[in-house]
Amino acid sequence: MIVGVPKEIKAQENRVAITPAGVDALVRAGHKVLIEKGAGEGSGISDESYKSAGAEIISDAAYVWEKSDMIVKVKEPLPSEYKYFRDGLILFTYLHLAPEPELTRALMEKNVVSIAYETVQKEDGSLPLLTPMSEVAGRLAIQEGSIYLEKFRGGKGVLLSGVPGVPPASIVIVGAGTVGVNALKRAVGMGAKVTILDVNVNRLRYLDDIYQGRVETLYSNRFNLMKAVSEADLVIGAVLIPGAKAPKLITEEMVQAMEPGSVIVDVAIDQGGCVETIDHPTTHAEPVFVKHGVIHYAVANMPGAVPRTSTFALTNATLPYALEIANKGWKKAVMENKALAKGVNVLNGKITYKAVAEAHNLPYTPLEEVLSEI
Repeated sequence: MIVGVPKEIKAQENRVAITPAGVDALVRAGHKVLIEKGAGEGSGISDESYKSAGAEIISDAAYVWEKSDMIVKVKEPLPSEYKYFRDGLILFTYLHLAPEPELTRALMEKNVVSIAYETVQKEDGSLPLLTPMSEVAGRLAIQEGSIYLEKFRGGKGVLLSGVPGVPPASIVIVGAGTVGVNALKRAVGMGAKVTILDVNVNRLRYLDDIYQGRVETLYSNRFNLMKAVSEADLVIGAVLIPGAKAPKLITEEMVQAMEPGSVIVDVAIDQGGCVETIDHPTTHAEPVFVKHGVIHYAVANMPGAVPRTSTFALTNATLPYALEIANKGWKKAVMENKALAKGVNVLNGKITYKAVAEAHNLPYTPLEEVLSEI
């Protein structure tokens, strides 16, 4: 199989979909790897490193897309890349289709085999290709939030840890999944007063046991959210429903109740966001905006801020699946690997992931039914 790795073109996206080790593994398995010139520079990986591992360096993005059987990326294709879609092309990347109607329709119209990192799911419910980036984003959320609490960034001028005689900042984390727990680790480590909310009581019980009273756990409902958010210096939105649009749990009323100079970091923005006052993603170039006196941070590719760490963490997880697709072909790989099968969002012009179909009010066709037609 010919595997193509184009350079990411999303604003300030410096990650790359493969490392030299990944190239080596694919080439040793008998495949050919085409990498667009400069694709790894943002992550500190030179063209020469790829070439030494067996890749062919291509200066033209169009050539990479057109000659490859499978395109491996980091972020969802942008409109300027839709022209490269074609019947039977395998696209293996983060897609986040629930808030992307145009991309969804483009993939359907061109019959692209669309396999999304974020919905590959094991039987235990874990999301192996989303987890490493959720770990990065959760830790970054506290780091970025603390910066914007500084007075010269527009914040209320609060130090997360406080100092002797002065209380620490109050951080509220909405969602106790991978993002939330990693934000929690960083927040507790920095000495903040932390409250975490979730609807999974067993998850809250586990965190209560682990942190031995250092963290306040609350069942997530409107009443508890309103009280917690209104008193917070920093709110982290860490809500996830795999493949679906994030619910708007943090309402405009809650945001209006926060003190001026408080900060919200919505990590769920990739899936549409969980904060009602955030109606668009921001970028690393312009990461924040202010509404009701509250600073809103809604960067859709947060791990792109630390691309070297993120690239290696991501490719550690994605490479085994990419190898499986290349070695077996997408159809056999999907039929033999249930986790990978859940990653198929669009196939043969049909939406095969229910949450995506529901997000766009389009027909849903079970994957098994589509596979039987091919």
